[in-house]
Amino acid sequence: MNTLLCVMTILLLLFLLGVPIFMSLIASTIIALLISGDLSTTVIQNSLFDGLNSFPLLAIPCFVVAGTLMEKGNITNQVIEVVKQIFGRMHGGLGITTVLACAFFAAISGSGPGTVAAIGTLLIPAMVRNGYSFRYAASVASSGGTIGILIPPSNPMIIYGIVGNISITGLFTAGFIPGFIIAAALAFTAWISARRQGFSGDASQPPFNARVFIRTCLKNSFALLTPFIILGSIYSGICTPVEASVVAVAWALFVGFVVNRHLSCGDIYNSLLEGAMICGVVLLIVGASTLFGKLLTIEQAPMQMTNLFLSISENKTVILLLIIGLLLILGMFLETLATIIILAPVLLPVVTGLGVDPIHFGVILVVTNEVALLTPPVGVNLFVSSRIAHVPVESVARGVLPYLAALLCCVLLITFIPAISTWLPHALGYGK
Repeated sequence: MNTLLCVMTILLLLFLLGVPIFMSLIASTIIALLISGDLSTTVIQNSLFDGLNSFPLLAIPCFVVAGTLMEKGNITNQVIEVVKQIFGRMHGGLGITTVLACAFFAAISGSGPGTVAAIGTLLIPAMVRNGYSFRYAASVASSGGTIGILIPPSNPMIIYGIVGNISITGLFTAGFIPGFIIAAALAFTAWISARRQGFSGDASQPPFNARVFIRTCLKNSFALLTPFIILGSIYSGICTPVEASVVAVAWALFVGFVVNRHLSCGDIYNSLLEGAMICGVVLLIVGASTLFGKLLTIEQAPMQMTNLFLSISENKTVILLLIIGLLLILGMFLETLATIIILAPVLLPVVTGLGVDPIHFGVILVVTNEVALLTPPVGVNLFVSSRIAHVPVESVARGVLPYLAALLCCVLLITFIPAISTWLPHALGYGK
């Protein structure tokens, strides 16, 4: 217990000093092991290697590269063109279009901030040109981007599956229904906010015409097929998630080069560079967290956490609510992947011991971290949309409050009704 208290104290101090997360995890673990006298260089190097020696991790950089290629290859713009045909003239039509375009792009990239960047770059200026306020435009883009980490493919789901030894395909399947519910809730919030603030639709958008809509869909058919190609290859059993991520890159190159003729060699280089940078960050954190997790296991942290929660209540719903509260607080200070990597090994034994389906818990974990993407001081989505819209982060943070309320309602709904998360994966043979 003394070692565990020591490592948590050191970790907190390093976080407060602004030391990078991976360095904080490694340094606090090594210092704690030195103090306890249990230091073994073999344990350190083996733990770091084991954390990196994971095949599913390859999916993350590939999905990031695919998403960037699709943005630069005009695929994202084509999707927006189709969605605007339906919702463009409504009150808050461009806000609704933003949310739904984020949901569509989420089925490609697997990243929250990446979704905000891709969709926000195109639609925030369009909303401002049509009379929407900068705050509204930035708020709806940053909120819609949260769907990027839930609707499959999802980078946090991949990490949770690796850490918890859970079927990643099953987790992907579990994200569909919650993802669509959250997309609907955010679109409805965008519509309500637009009506209250008097933001009408896009006046330049012609009234909906079925023939024009069908022609637009046919013209942009390769872009619209993208999520079906990627996810269909997974659920048909043709590809694993890692192989599907490579398919996504190949499809993005094909559509961008051959169909749209919108990609350049410079775009490909920048996409590969972004994928490499994100992969580097993830690998550093995963390797460090494996070492940190080894110490937690030695010190029986999961058992201590279980006893702590059970001393408060033995009701699994109460325990889940306590965990959600903990996640909301930590989400203000930790990045999503770091939160999952650090807490999943500790919390998963607690909830599974109470009979909670690990797939259901994974969805709760990811959905709660969607809220964290919008809460300062870390709130990554806020900073991305703030930079695109050229408005202060504080202004965007106030603007997302209605969307935060909608997300919290969705968190509670998903927590109290496990079938929302588990029905589809169980029906397809994943999980229990």
